Amino acid sequence: MLPDCFVFAFSIRWDYRMTTAPRPLRGRLSRAVEAQEAVKEMILRRRLVAGDPLPTETELMEDLGISRNSVREALKALQAVGIVDIRHGFGMFVGTMSLTGLVDELAFHSRITLQDGRNDLGYLIEIREILESGLVQRLIELDEVDLTPVAEVLTRMEAEALVGEVSPDTDRLFHDLLYRPLENPLVSQLLGAFWDVYFQLRDSLGTPDEPAADVARRHRDIYTAVAAGDREAAVTAVCAHFDGVRNRLARLRDRPRNGE
Repeated sequence: MLPDCFVFAFSIRWDYRMTTAPRPLRGRLSRAVEAQEAVKEMILRRRLVAGDPLPTETELMEDLGISRNSVREALKALQAVGIVDIRHGFGMFVGTMSLTGLVDELAFHSRITLQDGRNDLGYLIEIREILESGLVQRLIELDEVDLTPVAEVLTRMEAEALVGEVSPDTDRLFHDLLYRPLENPLVSQLLGAFWDVYFQLRDSLGTPDEPAADVARRHRDIYTAVAAGDREAAVTAVCAHFDGVRNRLARLRDRPRNGE
């Protein structure tokens, strides 16, 4: 299970959106919502899964008893949230889960807050730290964990640090492989979403002041603690891993803004 604080943070966001979203108007909008629900129920009723083909517009009209305009409007709305995947020239399919919309929203609003001295990106980093602190402990609880792929990526990371900077791809792969034994696909997607937001904004944070060798060492500390089954050391290493970005955010927050 995810840490309680992580679930709480997302539940607040969801509750806020649900309570502040405008209520559907009567008439055309309510029919559009009903059409969306009808398509979703059809997917569930037929036990379709991600990637399965959907009926054509005409078939949906006949099966659901709704107009072509309502079907099209429903499909567009469901496509926007990833439930339906429309591939022009190929057909319509059940969509795969994606956090792209969440990433774009978080990145945009974090960029806004960076401009006025607030720290939404810092809050996001804090949530990721809480998540990873719990994940390393779950990883240690497993009976047998093959960390060979992680060790290989770590060797690559240390080699990169000797000649320059640790590449973002190597850094991201380390975390992806580290938690893969948990066999929880949502972990990879959530961490990937956090990483994508940070990657979009990292140039706005200024030049990193942490030597590449220190970056590699912090990852080595996480690996060593997990391999040794030391929960306390693993959590400490995860927290230290975020010191570099925390320092960059602090410098950005303390920097005088225009007009001050």
